[in-house]
Amino acid sequence: MNRSVLITGGNRGIGRAISEAFLKAGDRVAVAHRGTDELPDALNLRCDVTSTEQINAAFTAAEAAHGPVEVLVSNAGITDSAPLAAMSEDQFSHVLDTNLTGAYRVAKRASRGMVRIRHGRMIFISSVMGAAGRRGAGNYAASKAGLVGLARSIAREYAPYGITANLISPGLVRTEMLDDMPEEMRLQLLDRTLLKRPAEPDEIAATVLWLAAGESRYITGAEIPVDGGLGLGA
Repeated sequence: MNRSVLITGGNRGIGRAISEAFLKAGDRVAVAHRGTDELPDALNLRCDVTSTEQINAAFTAAEAAHGPVEVLVSNAGITDSAPLAAMSEDQFSHVLDTNLTGAYRVAKRASRGMVRIRHGRMIFISSVMGAAGRRGAGNYAASKAGLVGLARSIAREYAPYGITANLISPGLVRTEMLDDMPEEMRLQLLDRTLLKRPAEPDEIAATVLWLAAGESRYITGAEIPVDGGLGLGA
């Protein structure tokens, strides 16, 4: 494809699968992350999405190497769960700052180049929990629900510039986050998942790649569940 792609949180789990899928498709991929795991053949950039300065630096480096970012995948996210009564304001605020405000920061920075070339795809990784909620994870669920309003507002605002904004909402995915989930909760969610298994990361990546493809150019403001039926409320 040879597009300029930037993926936040693209070195582990779902993000890594997305990065590898774009690399396999022949795109120029910049991976912005806080960790030490790096992807061969990608431009690896140190970036904390809670820092506007680090985001600006990452985009500047990606643009210098690959040109204006044409596809943004806002995937960086964290969890810090606790029951509501025990959740501190810092716990709540930090998750929102990373998952939701971080997405705003990278989308705002990406919009500059996309407006200039009058073309762009913004893809946000939300969660089925944004609509369903999750016991003990009000901060995470709120951050993912907020992404829906953000993406749809961007879709309305930037459509005249040829920019689309969409969301993918996974259910259970076979990543470290699933491994860290309490066993009782994991089993309950698997039981509610109609296909009775977690998704593989490459199944989420395939949907991201499809949304970034030319065949999907008429889709904007959409939230696509990739959740095995978990969101149907079974």
